[in-house]
Amino acid sequence: MSWNREQMCLRASQELKDGDYVNLGIGMPTLVANHIEKSLDITLQSENGMLGMGPFPFKGEEDSDLINAGKQTITSLPDTSYFSSAESFAMIRGGHIDLSILGALQVSRDGDLANWMIPGKMVKGMGGAMDLVAGVKKVIVLMEHNSKDGSSKIVENCSLPLTGKGVVNKIITNLGVFEVNNGINLIELADNVTKEDILEKTDTDVKFSS
Repeated sequence: MSWNREQMCLRASQELKDGDYVNLGIGMPTLVANHIEKSLDITLQSENGMLGMGPFPFKGEEDSDLINAGKQTITSLPDTSYFSSAESFAMIRGGHIDLSILGALQVSRDGDLANWMIPGKMVKGMGGAMDLVAGVKKVIVLMEHNSKDGSSKIVENCSLPLTGKGVVNKIITNLGVFEVNNGINLIELADNVTKEDILEKTDTDVKFSS
C-alpha cells in the first residue's frame, strides 16, 4: 500500500505557503493545481508566459488557445496576466519564483537532479528545468519512488545527464516525503508503508527522523 498519484499531488500541495509564486513542472506536478487550498493566495507561473493559472478545465470547457508549458489546456483567473517567454524566464532567472515542483528521472543523495533526457532516446528539448532549478528559491521533486523496471529513482549518484547539482530540497514519492540535507532524510511515511519498504526500494542510505 502507498499513496496514489492524487494523494501524492495533495501532499505536494501542502508544501505551498500563502503568497507563494509557484511553477509546476510538466507531468504529474501540473495536477497539484487541482489540490491547492482555496484559502491560500497562490500564484501559478508558466514558462510559456502566464502568471495566474487556474485549475484544469472541465470536459467540454477547454480553450485550445489557453495552455501551459506542457501544452495542456488550463483555465485563467480574473487577475491572470500574459507576457512573452523572455519575460517569463526573466522572472525565473531573477529569483522571483518561490517554489518549483518538478518531476524527475533520478535524484541523488546530494540533491543532484536528472530529469531532462535518457541517452539514446529522442529528446524534444530540455525545456525550462535548468533555469528553474538555478533560479527558483526552493525545488521539490514529485515522482514515483521506483521506475517501471523496479529500480530506485533516489540514488547514491545520478547516472543520467544532470539538470542541476545540489538543487533539490525535498522529494515526495508514493512511499513518503524526504528532505535532502546531508543525505536523504525520511520525514513522513505514506499510508501503510514501513521503514523496511523504504530501505528495500531506495538505492542509497536513508536516515529516519524521530
